[in-house]
Amino acid sequence: MELPAELRQAVERLLDGVPLATLKQASRTLSDRYRAEVRDGRLHMGDDIAAKAYLATRLPATYAAVRTSLEALADTLPDFAPTTMLDIGAGPGTVLWAATDLWTSIEAATLLEASNAARKVGQTLAASIDKPQIRWQAGDGTIDLADMPAADLVTMAYVMDEIAPASLPRLIERLWQLTAGTLLIVEPGTPAGWQRILDARTRLIAVGAAIAAPCPHHAPCPLTAPDWCHFSRRVARSRLHRLAKDADVPWEDEKFIYLAASRTPRAARPARVLAPPKAGSGKVALKLCQPAGTVSERLFTKRDGETFKAARRLDWGDVLDLESG
Repeated sequence: MELPAELRQAVERLLDGVPLATLKQASRTLSDRYRAEVRDGRLHMGDDIAAKAYLATRLPATYAAVRTSLEALADTLPDFAPTTMLDIGAGPGTVLWAATDLWTSIEAATLLEASNAARKVGQTLAASIDKPQIRWQAGDGTIDLADMPAADLVTMAYVMDEIAPASLPRLIERLWQLTAGTLLIVEPGTPAGWQRILDARTRLIAVGAAIAAPCPHHAPCPLTAPDWCHFSRRVARSRLHRLAKDADVPWEDEKFIYLAASRTPRAARPARVLAPPKAGSGKVALKLCQPAGTVSERLFTKRDGETFKAARRLDWGDVLDLESG
């Protein structure tokens, strides 16, 4: 996956003239903070160069994870057409770009972000988005949501790892109160990220939310450590991206986990593919999370007819309707 052309060009304009050595050092610092999930009271994108380092090294992967999660949501709820959105911890507007590219129905968006530098960069990038109402607001999601209006689509991507665990339950409940249609949360595809998603899932089910994706059930997650639920999306690296990260390979794989909770319960609950398929001659094995709340590896062969034809076309994160197969 690549960034939309308009976004890619806007990023290139913002980064033009930034010394490569400065960008490399800031990128290493930013990467270390994200990887270690540092919570020291400072923002990851606390200054202009950190925000620009994010554009060079993290924006493509984060965009890919968010866009893939939104696509899974759209496939699960095909009638969902949000007109308003609220993004918490918006950074430079990554979710805004992905959501407006997917849903042309979005007419207004509110983006809450604590970092002045990230907001400034985001406003510059968003100037090329043809939407009448994009409102940037300074604020911390854990304390500044009291007077926030509800929205059809509420999102929070790669944010929970920066928040003290004790503050998360109240935040999740408040986000659900602000959700008129669907809430989407995206986290890094690490065991820790999965655990945060599991905790949010438990909290949302307790307050009456319907889990839309990726889970095909409301039962406790059937996976146990050292296994964990996550997905992956391959991301194309630009020349500047490779230079900033001292990388030779023209792509990287972004691991992520997401959770979509809706006010509208799903009718169909197809199984979800939880790992890369294992294909052979005339057969394919899929690790499936199933509507009954179980996970198992299923082998499909030519004897399975149309189900086999469907199964062999699937990738990690796709769904398979076993009942109609």
